[in-house]
Amino acid sequence: MSLPRRTLPRLRPLPLLAATVAATLAATLVAAAPAAAADPYPSSMASTGDSITRGFNACGFYVDCPSRSFSTGTETGVNSHYRRVLAANPAVSGRNFNDAESGATAADLPGQIDLAVGQGVDYVTVLIGANDACAGSEAGMTPVATYRGHIDTALARLKAGRPGARVFVMSIPDLKRLWEVGKGNFLARSAWSLLGICQSMLANPTSTAAADVARRDRVRQRVADYNAQLAAACAAYGSLCRYDGGAIFNYPFTLSQVSGWDYFHPDTDGQTVLAATTWAAGFAWTPAPV
Repeated sequence: MSLPRRTLPRLRPLPLLAATVAATLAATLVAAAPAAAADPYPSSMASTGDSITRGFNACGFYVDCPSRSFSTGTETGVNSHYRRVLAANPAVSGRNFNDAESGATAADLPGQIDLAVGQGVDYVTVLIGANDACAGSEAGMTPVATYRGHIDTALARLKAGRPGARVFVMSIPDLKRLWEVGKGNFLARSAWSLLGICQSMLANPTSTAAADVARRDRVRQRVADYNAQLAAACAAYGSLCRYDGGAIFNYPFTLSQVSGWDYFHPDTDGQTVLAATTWAAGFAWTPAPV
């Protein structure tokens, strides 16, 4: 992809010499403009993060289903990042590593990145932070500065260990959206309560008390603050990092796209949506060389 042409001021069609000079100058500017760096399709990739990236509950009751991961999964219907890369670059075949861990928080990300570095990958996806906000109570949420510190540590290790690798950092889903679409569903409310899921946001789901309304808003703001730190950390990393621009956070997912086992994790449909949404917000990969 090349940089856009410089647009010159509109010249009046008076002397032919003026038009000739303008055309020559325009051609010179275009020729001198440096081409944007290409992002060749990777030949290996790793996914990092938590249970969402592990595909937890997407194929059964309380089990990881990495084959259905939006990032490195192999399930045809999900059409993960890996399968999309594979369609363009067969060299990636079998070199898709899922280094995410169910239950992980940002504190676990540096260790996952170490694994990816050891695997020698060209492309890493990062989706981490839901568990930092989904604590047993609001007080248990990870402080924003602490969260950012873990992200910076992880990205520094990636840059040091795989300086040429691309990294795609994704926003955390809007937890309040989950509450909004599930609060009226008896099964969802029951699962959230019985399983103790994300009580910082999902406790007392039908309450309209001022304290509960304010708590939900504060938890949502914490997620927004984490996402702002992700964007800033990616920008600081440089041209080999992309942030999804809030694509996941802003996606209006429905209750039908989360698992009927816990009404929290994406089911197969949810993973499919994640794959399409994040792929569209990520790198503009260029074809692999023939």
